[in-house]
Amino acid sequence: MNIQNSTSEDIPEIFRLYTRATDFQKTKFPENHWPKFKSEMIAKEVAENRQYKLVIQTEIACVWAIAFSDPQIWEDTDEPSIYIHRIATNPDFRGHNFVKIIVDWATALAEKQHKQFIRMDTCGNNQGLINHYQKCGFNFLGVKQLKNTLNLPSHYHNADVCFFEIEIK
Repeated sequence: MNIQNSTSEDIPEIFRLYTRATDFQKTKFPENHWPKFKSEMIAKEVAENRQYKLVIQTEIACVWAIAFSDPQIWEDTDEPSIYIHRIATNPDFRGHNFVKIIVDWATALAEKQHKQFIRMDTCGNNQGLINHYQKCGFNFLGVKQLKNTLNLPSHYHNADVCFFEIEIK
């Protein structure tokens, strides 16, 4: 198992995993699932070394993106943080608890970069997912609707957004 930056050659696989994740979301929560993300957004994350992949042997088992600022979602919060976005698992590798692996990786990165928090959000009040993220070490901060979603992907518009964080000690 190896975590590394995604490359531009990975972009088709990233979109395949996003599509598979969205299809799965639709079966569980038809009213709240990921939209089709813009290729420019993903290409920018790859170019900025903010898109990651977990590789098992030669297969991409999971992908996610990070940000070091997220003012539109986290609004007035400016503490030094790592924000995790869009974890998508290859269906062939479900059940391996990749979120916990990502948390361990993000914790090491946060310590190295002197960040105070690891933060994550998810749309929809999904109690099963809330419980899963709590088991992976996140504190559940609550649910609210965002004030300004104009420049955010459509799944944030009029959605209940759950907020999670881990404080780095």
